[in-house]
Amino acid sequence: MNRIFIDGSAGTTGLRIQERLSERKDIELIRLSEELRKDPAARKDAINSADVVFLCLPDDAARESASLAENDHTVIIDTSTAHRTNDAWTYGFPEIGGRRDIIRNSKRIANPGCHASGFISLVAPLTENGIIDAAAGLSCFSLTGYSGGGKKMIADYEDASAEEEYRTLLTGPRMYGLTQHHKHLPEMSKVCGLQKLPVFCPVVAPFYSGMEVTVQLFAEDIKGGIEEIKKVYADYYKEGFVRYAAGGDENGFLSAAAFSGRDDMQVGVYGNDERIILVSRFDNLGKGASGAAIQNMNLVMGVPEGTGLIV
Repeated sequence: MNRIFIDGSAGTTGLRIQERLSERKDIELIRLSEELRKDPAARKDAINSADVVFLCLPDDAARESASLAENDHTVIIDTSTAHRTNDAWTYGFPEIGGRRDIIRNSKRIANPGCHASGFISLVAPLTENGIIDAAAGLSCFSLTGYSGGGKKMIADYEDASAEEEYRTLLTGPRMYGLTQHHKHLPEMSKVCGLQKLPVFCPVVAPFYSGMEVTVQLFAEDIKGGIEEIKKVYADYYKEGFVRYAAGGDENGFLSAAAFSGRDDMQVGVYGNDERIILVSRFDNLGKGASGAAIQNMNLVMGVPEGTGLIV
């Protein structure tokens, strides 16, 4: 039986992983009491006695925890941004770039960011197949549920006692990352092999979970056309939990909440021969966070990839 430790189990992602793993009979969760949860010696002992460790911490704390591992068998899956562009770590997106077998044999795995997962699912297959040039300047619009902002944002959206003026602001979608320095941008460009960062517009909306990421293309900016893109996706996504859907709209609409509560992802292609919209839909807490982390854990444990997932 594999022993699992979640360092940072009080955060949104950590709580979600713990909740889901608590139902499994094939693992043993290492738990620290409240008074030991931040004790360095206790955490170090837990990390080194575990087969798999999830880091659900801020970046600096994740780097510190990773440094506490002193053996050659503990697998660390980091859900923070800290190691996503570190070449010593495997980027944990099994469906992209033939990483599945690499992940199975990795000891250090960086879990992808939620917005980044959507962008990469759309762009990486196209750069790998020469449809999009590495020098391309791309733009991305990403709509997410408020749970992606963590405990504080969840509390803000669900606080009925907040001032009316603030409550009014929360009733509409809100853009953020306005300075174009969002923390997911480096992994978005690196994993896709892009030479420049995309223009990125993330938007949080008043629904709990779900994500809809779009990339817009002009025909003159790509090699091939809309039918070639559809074929690339259909051929590329034949294994794992990212699936290409031909059509798939809901009476002319695409809901960002359609995959809420799930751990898979749907990619689609819309538009015409002149202007093309690429769309990825998934749950920011599922394939965008805890679901992806558990999928990576399943791979390194050698159990069926979908164990404990809703796909």
